[in-house]
Amino acid sequence: MAINQELLDILVCPLCKSPVKLTTDGQGLKCSQCRRVYPIKDDIPVMLIDEAEIDAE
Repeated sequence: MAINQELLDILVCPLCKSPVKLTTDGQGLKCSQCRRVYPIKDDIPVMLIDEAEIDAE
């Protein structure tokens, strides 16, 4: 089951409040502003700052 587009439209980064986008592999949500990638576990986005990893790209 994929993440619902309506949910993606309203989700923002909890740190900087910028919109997040689905990563190319579909395993996370990436903030374009602070480059944090929030994981998706069991089709549920984990929008916790402590769970995010900072993407170098």
